[in-house]
Amino acid sequence: MARGETQKLSFTVPIFEPHPPQYYIRAVSDSWLHAEAFYCISFHNLALPQARTSHTELLDLKPLPVTALGNNIYEALYNFSHFNPIQTQIFHILYHTDNNVLLGAPTGSGKTISAELAMLHLFNTQSDMKVVYIAPLKAIVRERMNDWKDRLVSQLGKEMVEMTGDYTPDLMALLSADIIISTPEKWDGISRNWHSRNYVKKVGLMILDEIHLLGAERGPILEVIVSRMRYISSQTERAVRFIGLSTALANAGDLADWLGVGEIGLFNFKPSVRPVPLEVHIQGYPGKFYCPRMNSMNKPAYAAICTHSPTKPVLIFVSSRRQTRLTALDLIQFAASDETPRQFLGMPEEDLQMVLSQVTDQNLRQTLQFGIGLHHAGLNDKDRSLVEELFANNKIQVLVCTSTLAWGVNLPAHLVIIKGTEYYDGKTKRYVDFPITDILQMMGRAGRPQYDQHGKAVILVHEPKKSFYKKFLYEPFPVESSLRDQLHDHFNAEIVSGTIFHKEDAVHYLSWTYLFRRLAINPAYYGLEDTEAEGLSSYLSRLVQNTFEDLEDSGCVKMTEDSVEPTMLGTIASQYYLSYVTVSMFGSNIGPDTSLEVFLHILSGASEYDELPVRHNEDNHNEALSQRVRFAVDNNRLDDPHVKANLLFQAHFSRLDLPISDYVTDLKSVLDQSIRIIQAMIDICANSGWLSSSITCMHLLQMVMQGLWFEQDSAFWMLPCMNNDLLGMLRARGISTVQQLLDIPKENLQTVIGNFPVSRLHQDLQRFPRIQVKLRLQRRDIDGENSLTLNIRMDKMNSWKNTSRAFALRFPKIKDEAWWLVLGNTNTSELYALKRISFSDRLNTHMELPSGITTFQGMKLVVVSDCYLGFEQEHSIEALVEQSVI
Repeated sequence: MARGETQKLSFTVPIFEPHPPQYYIRAVSDSWLHAEAFYCISFHNLALPQARTSHTELLDLKPLPVTALGNNIYEALYNFSHFNPIQTQIFHILYHTDNNVLLGAPTGSGKTISAELAMLHLFNTQSDMKVVYIAPLKAIVRERMNDWKDRLVSQLGKEMVEMTGDYTPDLMALLSADIIISTPEKWDGISRNWHSRNYVKKVGLMILDEIHLLGAERGPILEVIVSRMRYISSQTERAVRFIGLSTALANAGDLADWLGVGEIGLFNFKPSVRPVPLEVHIQGYPGKFYCPRMNSMNKPAYAAICTHSPTKPVLIFVSSRRQTRLTALDLIQFAASDETPRQFLGMPEEDLQMVLSQVTDQNLRQTLQFGIGLHHAGLNDKDRSLVEELFANNKIQVLVCTSTLAWGVNLPAHLVIIKGTEYYDGKTKRYVDFPITDILQMMGRAGRPQYDQHGKAVILVHEPKKSFYKKFLYEPFPVESSLRDQLHDHFNAEIVSGTIFHKEDAVHYLSWTYLFRRLAINPAYYGLEDTEAEGLSSYLSRLVQNTFEDLEDSGCVKMTEDSVEPTMLGTIASQYYLSYVTVSMFGSNIGPDTSLEVFLHILSGASEYDELPVRHNEDNHNEALSQRVRFAVDNNRLDDPHVKANLLFQAHFSRLDLPISDYVTDLKSVLDQSIRIIQAMIDICANSGWLSSSITCMHLLQMVMQGLWFEQDSAFWMLPCMNNDLLGMLRARGISTVQQLLDIPKENLQTVIGNFPVSRLHQDLQRFPRIQVKLRLQRRDIDGENSLTLNIRMDKMNSWKNTSRAFALRFPKIKDEAWWLVLGNTNTSELYALKRISFSDRLNTHMELPSGITTFQGMKLVVVSDCYLGFEQEHSIEALVEQSVI
């Protein structure tokens, strides 16, 4: 325990009726005499929430045939003849009414098909309106896309788009889409400016999958988008239908009330009504330390397979990638000691050899030989898809995976083993429990509807928690709001979009939230002491005032007596979906001549990297990396996520081998976030009129895209065919940029590069654009004042480059080329105007020259690529003025 550091401990204690007056907590040192602390928790004013768990009874109805849809095309979407009992019971309200619906039911109950019934109703009644499906994880979005692409899109002729961190559709795709599948963050970002985005106002149906995650870490975003869509509906007087999908809920009534669901639309079925009944075994294991305890669970896991599912598919959930490998290797050992080392393998030797030849991950190749697959984020997409296919087709019997698979991929099994209910949280540097919702989701993968009469789940837990899980697995906690602690960014976004102008607007905004519904029901959870109307009003006013003051201190808003308005920093935070803390830090640390090294430290310090995992012993890897990188980091904070982010960036620019596969995945995450963070930094520099810092920051973005150092590395390393001999040859000829090579005709290239194959170089060069810029000055008379306009024409001269996709081998995602037009004075380092543009063949645009300028000396237009090094062009405005006859 580090000196001066706050440690957070969570534990569950029972509270009995009648309430005890207080509980005492005593912390006693296990090393020092009389080193102890004593704390009293009073229950004097404790108001416990009402136990309102009410479940919907599953009626004994005759299964409804698919022909009830009354549409041959719709009937052809489904490969079964009858809907299951839950779908039968809710069919009418989903398919024949516009009522909002909240459906709480166990995993595997066919909730997705229930949501499809509501979609089909919208297509029947309002075919011009859009469906928005919100899924909490990218993996669920991908699964939905794959499923609906094969059915709804191809068979119904509907247009569908995906919105995740990996993919943002263009405006035309969004306008023409019938179905938008999005993560909460993406829809939050896009719906903030709903006033000017007609496609947001054209939403007729909103499906919210896994809505019980409202109480989880990303819950506030889910809460905000639902509240906003309900508010938009009230403003436009155009009804939006809400369908919430969830596991069984303890307080379904509160969620239903917030979603605008009447009594007729609330269905909250018990966990026991699964189409395939689930048998659950909870086993406790002693042991103070995590790793030995996990190790002691491997033999019971093997015994559970032999007992409950000796020949049927088994999913084993573990907490980390390392645990997937260790668990699989131990299972192989136990099988070998039973003299059946390949008992989990379901394919002949020749098929196995063909499979192994396709696998790139060493650990996966090792375990697949024995019929055990590994599944975690460290695997590449090809290996992951292959192992999913093998498991789905019974070629391997056991799949050991991390918990994310429970949410992301629909791979049911006969038996699910949850090996440990804790994971290491790098942020708090301790082991924490999985949310109950995650445990239920993992259990829900047991029992395959078409194959099994029942499923089995074995949960291996730390002995002291055994009774906790026995009680709360089927009596879940009420879903609470976690919006209160994350109000700043959401208030800032609404202030920028013009929804909140005054304190009263903010209080009104809160009245649309789930937080508002829960305040009076569970006041102690939110620190509300007086539940009367006056006390509640005072609480909300204080909450709004404190949030506004924090935003003002950070430089994001400006407050007057009765109003609030956004500043440049607040607008940039909302536009780029950044934390107010991040842009405040930018405002304090970026200056007119900030160096590349400082920019790199500022970028790494963004609060968006707070969650970057620093796992056990990774401080040792970070220390080794710190010896090899260009810029020094703080060696006293090697377990800090921001220091790790800095090291990953520098390793990327230096093209260093990363110490472990986890770092490869972490680097992808760091690079992915960096684009919008850097673009926000550029906007801050440009708005402040700082030319030098703006250009330096643009170079940083080029470095991220290409995995090269600006100036220290040759831009020729962007070419895949480049080697040291060819580089030396080009330098000897005075050629230093890719642009110069592009200007050399193909027939002359061979003489420049000697014996090097000209076809290879020419092929690589075709991936880069050759841009020609033409400028013309025009005098305009605006309101009696003369002003100069710079007309800019840009042409892509190599028309055979028929794509605007950026060529960036070392960047993990697809990106389109874009350019900055920077108007500034290189003598005084002033920036007058900045424009970001993208085009495929040619573009005509213009920029206004600053009025009141007496001399054009040093004024230039600088054209900067956002993804290629060495593609800058400088055009003198001074020379243009002298040449022009105006």
